[in-house]
Amino acid sequence: MEIKETEKKEVPYFIEIDDVYKSFRVYKDKGTELKDKILFKHRNNYTRHKVIDGISIKIRPGEAVGFVGHNGCGKSTLLKMISRIIYPDKGTITTRGRISGLIELGAGFHPDMTGRENIYTNAAIYGLSKKEIDKRLENIIEFSGLRKYIDTPVRTYSSGMYMRLGFSVAINVDAEILLIDEILAVGDGEFQNKCFNELKAIKERGKTIVIVSHSLDQIEEICDKSYWINDGVIKMEGSPKDVHAAYLAGIGNPGVEI
Repeated sequence: MEIKETEKKEVPYFIEIDDVYKSFRVYKDKGTELKDKILFKHRNNYTRHKVIDGISIKIRPGEAVGFVGHNGCGKSTLLKMISRIIYPDKGTITTRGRISGLIELGAGFHPDMTGRENIYTNAAIYGLSKKEIDKRLENIIEFSGLRKYIDTPVRTYSSGMYMRLGFSVAINVDAEILLIDEILAVGDGEFQNKCFNELKAIKERGKTIVIVSHSLDQIEEICDKSYWINDGVIKMEGSPKDVHAAYLAGIGNPGVEI
């Protein structure tokens, strides 16, 4: 089990996923009190649910790829492993360069801190110095459209406002890799269009983008390649239109969940 960063000269890829496996414990029953755990030992019994089953993927610099598949197929788990939120049980994930991502809405935000304070905290997590954040602050606030609320606690924000602030920070940290998980489904249509236009500009600047989404149109608009993940394995990879056509055709077929 290993996730590592390598120097630019060593690999021609920004992301290398090599024979990765991931499973989670599923408890039959779980007592919270010590007395319960002693009296009802069966509550500590669990089974292993395999989520990722030997996936290997290589993503080149400047490539935009999409992961599609039914809920629970493993695509979000894969994205979390790339971002080091969780780690594989087996196999390696090698990344190169700074990673920025929108994987869980509001992740890294402190509810009692203001939007401005959370910008500094969140950007620092991505590795920016205070001086670097100072330079980007106005762009982040302007893009978010939250200037009126930027000095109020984020616990007062709606889910759409969380998304606006999180996306605005993520695209302004000048990362080589941008990871996005269904986050653009939140918010109004105008801001979603603004985000997609920015994603296209980021792609044109040669950044690497990985998107998990149920919106096939969004992936086709942004991505060069799609991976259809089904029950933890890659069922198909290729051009988004070809992969998505096969994915949609699989609806109702035995052994295929959509």
